[in-house]
Amino acid sequence: MEAQEHLKVLAETSPAAIVTSALDVTGVVSPDVSLQAPVPSLATGRIVEIDARLGDTVKKGQLLFKVRSTDISGAFSDYRQAIKNEQLTKVQLDRANLLLEDGAIPRSAQEVAQNAEDDALIILEATKEHLHVLGSDPDHPTGIVEVYASVSGVITDQEITDSSGVQALTPPNPFTISDISHVWIICDVYENDMAQVHLGEKADIHLAAYPSRILKGRISNILPIMDPNIRTAKVRLEVENPGLMRLGMFVTATFHGLTQEKHASVPATAILHLHDREWVYMPLGNGRFRRAEGAGGDMLPGNLQEVVSGLKPGDRVVLNLNALVFQDMVEQ
Repeated sequence: MEAQEHLKVLAETSPAAIVTSALDVTGVVSPDVSLQAPVPSLATGRIVEIDARLGDTVKKGQLLFKVRSTDISGAFSDYRQAIKNEQLTKVQLDRANLLLEDGAIPRSAQEVAQNAEDDALIILEATKEHLHVLGSDPDHPTGIVEVYASVSGVITDQEITDSSGVQALTPPNPFTISDISHVWIICDVYENDMAQVHLGEKADIHLAAYPSRILKGRISNILPIMDPNIRTAKVRLEVENPGLMRLGMFVTATFHGLTQEKHASVPATAILHLHDREWVYMPLGNGRFRRAEGAGGDMLPGNLQEVVSGLKPGDRVVLNLNALVFQDMVEQ
């Protein structure tokens, strides 16, 4: 009886906690496609040297690979022929100018020579630029084409190996460089939970590898297509990467609702974890108690824990005694 009288004193009213609704979903870290740069081969040929590998961090202008290509010889041949044609048309134009001054030819003949020289100069510049595009020096031609990084970032895709063949400006691209300082997180949100997700809202990002760090993301897109098999929609978060997130990493994103809810709260020790379920003890009167199931929620300040179901604010429960100790007393 003394124990019963003592336990009556321990039954108190559970305080209310004002919380906002929250939704936890899983997501995968993905590259921001707007910050990806494909690195095509500038010439058709065979890879003779690879100076970077998948996963390497590269700087803009860094040498990535070399290609031995017959495109250079063809482009250089066109360039030499353009030089010869331009020299010939230049001589013909000079002769036409002299004859025009002596009145030996009409103005129209001089204009034909001038047009031929202008066309020859255009072709010469075009063939010279073609060599520059292929990465070759017109004054020192070589059969090796060097390809450099157009941007800084991390190589996230590699499609070439030593001695493999490549096609000029044709997929698959030998390399893809991604800037991962800003990444996407692609989440799957069930159809029943879509009402809690809105464009522009913030979300908390939890990393399994760094449980003490919470990052902030912004909802930038909710795809209009629903997966017909699992009834989920893709939600895209944009996140600044402090260097912790790696592509392909699994994360948990927590979306916070706009409406506030009132839940019961109890000391964390008042919740009994038994058989993979959670319980609290409620008084029935006359020193008798009932074990009621209640789903625990988030931790609150003051070592309190919200109870999201099974208990209402104001319900009387055993608060000041460890639930496990109380369970032992009941069994005795």
